Amino acid sequence: MATIGIELSDTGILTAADAAEEPRLVDVPDRTGATEWPGFCHAEGGLTFGRPAEDMWFVHPRRIAHNFWARLSHEPSSLSIGGKPPASSSELAFFFLREFTDRLRTAVKPLDRVVLALPGAYLKDPATEEEKVGLLLGMAGELKLPVAGMIDLACAALCDPRAGGFNAALPVVVIDLNLDGADLTLFTTDDRLARRDFIHLPQAGHAQLLKHLTGTMGNRFLRHTAFDILEDGRIEQTFFRQTKEFLVSDAAEFRFHINTATRGYEMVAKREQLAADAATFVNGLVQGLQAFLGRSTYDTDPCTVALTERAAHLPGLEARLRAAGFARLLRLPRGAAACGAARIGATRLTVPGDLADVPVETAVPLTDTRRLVTTQWDARLQKNRDPGPRVAPTHAILGGMGHALARHPRFTIGLAELGADLPLPDAFSAAGDCAVPLVHEGGRLWFLDTAPGRGQNGADSPAARTPVEAGDRLTIRCGAATAEVLFAHCPAANGARLD
Repeated sequence: MATIGIELSDTGILTAADAAEEPRLVDVPDRTGATEWPGFCHAEGGLTFGRPAEDMWFVHPRRIAHNFWARLSHEPSSLSIGGKPPASSSELAFFFLREFTDRLRTAVKPLDRVVLALPGAYLKDPATEEEKVGLLLGMAGELKLPVAGMIDLACAALCDPRAGGFNAALPVVVIDLNLDGADLTLFTTDDRLARRDFIHLPQAGHAQLLKHLTGTMGNRFLRHTAFDILEDGRIEQTFFRQTKEFLVSDAAEFRFHINTATRGYEMVAKREQLAADAATFVNGLVQGLQAFLGRSTYDTDPCTVALTERAAHLPGLEARLRAAGFARLLRLPRGAAACGAARIGATRLTVPGDLADVPVETAVPLTDTRRLVTTQWDARLQKNRDPGPRVAPTHAILGGMGHALARHPRFTIGLAELGADLPLPDAFSAAGDCAVPLVHEGGRLWFLDTAPGRGQNGADSPAARTPVEAGDRLTIRCGAATAEVLFAHCPAANGARLD
């Protein structure tokens, strides 16, 4: 039985089929043979969707719509069909999905079970969810799609078995790019991977970024070659295509090439130039993330930041995140949400007899997720958020007993048999290597996280260093055992030092 996951992202719909070993991406060629399905529609006589429509964006911009998936509703779009009143966004989405699924049924036979990974904005509140999900279920019924379930896109992406995995002791925030904005989704991992908070950042989307990069690279091309790409819409479209190829290739350099009837023009651009052009966009995204986590009612320090492939292509984003203190980064593979949805569908979902019974999930069991295979224990430093001056701690308190943080280079919390400065209870003996190091350096006390996230190609990220201050708490878990260490500043009492 073929179980298909569909990643419903307007930057490009992706499809995966569950296989015996792991899900695999499935190419779905359009009428021109292109396998990209960006959410563009071009109206001229009839309707054209996907890559061919995107290829007309700079040529006939007034005949293009690329926000109908984001605005999925009965409200009119900017396009009319055959001289009629403008079609609604849901009509354009239906025609797009009809063409896509017709091609999908040719690529995958038989199509037995489908799980849709939905954009986070579709599930932001009950009213929006009812509208968006209702429209999608109506389309599925018209197209006779065997929908077994719908799942939040970011949630599905963290369930991709091809991914590097995340530390289940920490919350996870997923950054994803749509055409017209960026989605930030916060998950907690206490007993399930559960979506707890969400924000959509408008004007931080792929379409805005690519227009900006096409303009800045076009100006650089003009200075280098004395040729203006704005001379003709088709030339600007060609330059846009090359800019997009440069962005998503992660290449260190790229050769822009424009041919005219009389001669050719070339310019070699460096990745550093692309990063400089995108710096304002990247800074805004990181600042949006910081504000989002700062307003959260959940303890998000520290957390893992997972980047979808669309977000990971942003030049300079990972470096900017690390500079802002986000040391645990996870780069998700292409089509992670499609693969995660396919795997979930194959393992525990069935097609209900009534479309009204299709489940919509924003939380999944941890067994569905791709977690790091780590030690039997984990440690998490929780920062004190109370306002006011912060001072260095003098003592670590466990079970009502204070332990002096002497000015030795290293202070260890762990098993007594390992010579720890602060011994943990006997319940932690099941983890024979439990040792949490604290280091004095530069006049401060630092917590060294021994379980970093995963970076590109599955490589470990550098160990995270977090300053420890009075009022912070360190939670250590081993199976059902939990210990909480409080860091306190104890001044002299009765003329004697509290040791």
